[in-house]
Amino acid sequence: MVKIVHAQTVLTEDELAALKKKCNESSTKEALSIAVQHYLECEYTNLDDKMWTKKLEKVVQKKKQKKV
Repeated sequence: MVKIVHAQTVLTEDELAALKKKCNESSTKEALSIAVQHYLECEYTNLDDKMWTKKLEKVVQKKKQKKV
């Protein structure tokens, strides 16, 4: 069974408005949920050395493809 918890954070009104716009949501709850889910799934949010290695490899591959 999954345990659900209530979590809070402090944001400026501008940050919240930008998040809602980026998530295309009018609800604070939904925008925060989308942002957290994205952060957990995104390969670029891993705070280890492999993250930067993967990102740099992709940049190099794209540059090589453009030259061909």
